[in-house]
Amino acid sequence: MRFAHVALNCADPAAAIAYYTAHFGFAVTRRLPIGGGQEIIFLARDDVHLEVFPVVGPACQPDKDGPTAAGTLRHMAFQVDDVDATIAAMGADAVITLGPINFDAFIPGWRTAWLKDPNGHVVEITQGYRD
Repeated sequence: MRFAHVALNCADPAAAIAYYTAHFGFAVTRRLPIGGGQEIIFLARDDVHLEVFPVVGPACQPDKDGPTAAGTLRHMAFQVDDVDATIAAMGADAVITLGPINFDAFIPGWRTAWLKDPNGHVVEITQGYRD
């Protein structure tokens, strides 16, 4: 079995596409019209896939490392070479909700930060994590 994708409900799909393509190397691979001028946008990078769904209504308002309510996605994570360099390269788009934090006591070299994307989803960027 392989992991398939993460589906994101977005009040501003264009902002989501811009964010994930600019900062995490995703590319739009498909657009699926769903009526009413709306579409689902499929993004991919290697074997990682995102589906961006349009929504009408308030965006989620997570805190720190993500929402904690049952039935919600807490956060998704991307492994990067250098957390601090990634944050610096993102500029104003790096809206930090928590961290960066070193977890050397658990895994030497593990460093993580949590960011908020333009639609309020929490994205963890992590370096040095290994099982």
